[in-house]
Amino acid sequence: MPDSLTASAPVRRSPRDWTVDTALFLLAVAYGVASAKGRAPADPGIGLNWADVEQMAGVFGCVLLWLRRRKPVEVAFVLIGLSVLFEMVAGAMLVALFSVAVHRSPRTTAVVYTASLLPVVSDVFIRPDAALPAFHFFLFGTIVQAGAVGWGLFIHHRRKLLVQVAAEAALRAEQVQLRAREEVAREMHDVLGHRLSLLALHAGALEYRPDAPSEDVARAAGVIRESAHQALQDLREVLGVLRAPAGELPQPTLADVHRLVAESCAAGMRVRLLKEIPEAAPDLIGRTAYRVVQEALTNVRKHAPGAAARVQVTGKAGEGLAVEVVNAAAGTRPAAPAGAAAGQGLAGLAERVALAGGRLEYGPAGDGGWEVAAALPWPREA
Repeated sequence: MPDSLTASAPVRRSPRDWTVDTALFLLAVAYGVASAKGRAPADPGIGLNWADVEQMAGVFGCVLLWLRRRKPVEVAFVLIGLSVLFEMVAGAMLVALFSVAVHRSPRTTAVVYTASLLPVVSDVFIRPDAALPAFHFFLFGTIVQAGAVGWGLFIHHRRKLLVQVAAEAALRAEQVQLRAREEVAREMHDVLGHRLSLLALHAGALEYRPDAPSEDVARAAGVIRESAHQALQDLREVLGVLRAPAGELPQPTLADVHRLVAESCAAGMRVRLLKEIPEAAPDLIGRTAYRVVQEALTNVRKHAPGAAARVQVTGKAGEGLAVEVVNAAAGTRPAAPAGAAAGQGLAGLAERVALAGGRLEYGPAGDGGWEVAAALPWPREA
């Protein structure tokens, strides 16, 4: 893993970066000037005024801070070395320690901080303070440098938390998008399965009755054309949602069960709707009930062609919603349970019902047919 929150330091500074860097530069200059008390070591005898050398070192150290964003560790070690001899570099070294703590890992910061204690030890021997005992002087320097490092570690940790929060938010958004796409896949199965089963029903009628009157053939062909057109339209809507994850498919409601039964009857099925559909249910409950009826009728067309079916939807707020679709045995051919070969469709339907807080039951009926029943919650406060 990289030793910083970002793989590389930014090449260009933002206005905020310029403001922060300028403030830290001035702070380093002020601290260096205030910390230089004239306790320079003896003239090393090289013909130079040590005070001038100290000032040049301080200026060089402060200027070096403008590279701290790109190479914080290297800048820190250079300033630590200069601080052993030149007290005016102390302010720049504190800023460098702060930068290392912000931009590098705590392990690297610990190593640099340990090295930064060398100038504190050297000050005790090279620039002792008569008014302050050596131990107190060492303790003071250690605490000041620890404060700079601690401040930097706090900012480092805060930035890391912000990055983690952003990553978690992105992950949650991705999971929401994935769930939305799974929902679209279910819608595609339900909607297109219904349309294509109508197509298969009419095509099968034309196949089994090639001698049908031309009017019947024309009517069946018209229904096939209309169903194919509607299937393509539904497919376009689904693909539109997949291209735009924020979008949503137009969702059916409980009142659309009437239209669903009417479409099946128009396709030649014998479907009877028992009783009246209850008053408008909550969106999730109504949509789930619609999908239960749609999947059950689709399976009747696929697995029990010619069988009569009955649909019953009852319930009210506070009592729940009950959906029941039962088909008799097939009339012209042996009964095939409506759902015997539709395991994935019914499994997906059971998952949809469970997400709505209900339960789905299906299995053979007493007369050789097939029954699908769902119980959905309908809270009174809804």
